[in-house]
Amino acid sequence: MTMIHVPRPPKNSLNLNRPVSSLILAQVEHMHTAEKRLPLRYRTEIYVNAIKTEGEAARYISQVTTAIHRAHDDAAKLRTKRAPVRKAALTAVGEERPGAKRTLKATAKKAAGRVRAKKQLK
Repeated sequence: MTMIHVPRPPKNSLNLNRPVSSLILAQVEHMHTAEKRLPLRYRTEIYVNAIKTEGEAARYISQVTTAIHRAHDDAAKLRTKRAPVRKAALTAVGEERPGAKRTLKATAKKAAGRVRAKKQLK
């Protein structure tokens, strides 16, 4: 495999006070859309239209990314909790359902079948 050398950016290329570019503004808008779908307790209180520098944009993107990760982790913890043990289901009247028990009708049919079988053998 051929190695491709990528030069490091110069040290003076990082300027947090530089005006924000349209690419970074698009990223900020994307993050704002994602943030609006988060529950209120995870949202930042940053007004995105006031972001004018790359440093402000970086701070906002970092905070929203952290909030998304926190929300995901909290939701995963809730999903792993054990479900409560369910009691027997109740019918509309409030009686217990006859789960695996046979109904009266099924028992009567089975008994009638036995009687017919005995009669045929005689």
